[in-house]
Amino acid sequence: MHDFSYILVLGTVLGKLFIAAILGGIIGWERHRRGRPAGLRTHLLVCIGVTLMMLVSEHIFVQYQSHGHNSILRVDPARIAAQVVTGIGFLGAGTIMRSKASIRGLTTAASLWVVAGIGLAVGSGFIIPAIFTTVIAIAILTLNSLVEKKMKRNRYRSIKMLIAGQGHFLDEITQILKKHSVKLKNYKFKRNIENDEIEYDFDVMYRDEKALLFASNDVTKTIKDIKSFSLE
Repeated sequence: MHDFSYILVLGTVLGKLFIAAILGGIIGWERHRRGRPAGLRTHLLVCIGVTLMMLVSEHIFVQYQSHGHNSILRVDPARIAAQVVTGIGFLGAGTIMRSKASIRGLTTAASLWVVAGIGLAVGSGFIIPAIFTTVIAIAILTLNSLVEKKMKRNRYRSIKMLIAGQGHFLDEITQILKKHSVKLKNYKFKRNIENDEIEYDFDVMYRDEKALLFASNDVTKTIKDIKSFSLE
């Protein structure tokens, strides 16, 4: 009877780890398919690892539950889970990359955080909510990307140009940008008297990528003394 009980418990533990691997792998596959920094293996390992931590936490609690309230030994099964929620933030931060005006990896960091929650849920036996959370997460990651493609949102870029001479072209450039629905948010310029040139740095806001390209072409055609031009 004791052996059967042990086999039943072991089967439950292994089953939870298997379910965690499936659920974490589903979300990891979606991130891997999109070429994100944390893909299939990372999400699998996080979900399985967190599930194991939760199982260990419950095992410790069961092992020492015979100690009464008067004992100096205090066992809290939620303590490891709390540390997981905090610690997963460091792993998620490693997937966030900033490239000049854009930031990438926030969604992947959030998916790792969700996967950690799924692992905790599976480890504690909260299987149905874990499955439902996985379904919702996949729906958000896949369907939301299709919706976002149809939604026009504000985008930000930097325009850098080097113009020969000491003429001031701010008003002219602003009018060209405005004509193409590109809004100038901030700018700075630096004069180089020795080389007889001015370096401009514009921060612009736009919604249509083609409008920005048309505005850039218009600027380069209108101002003949541009020595270099770049979009960042």
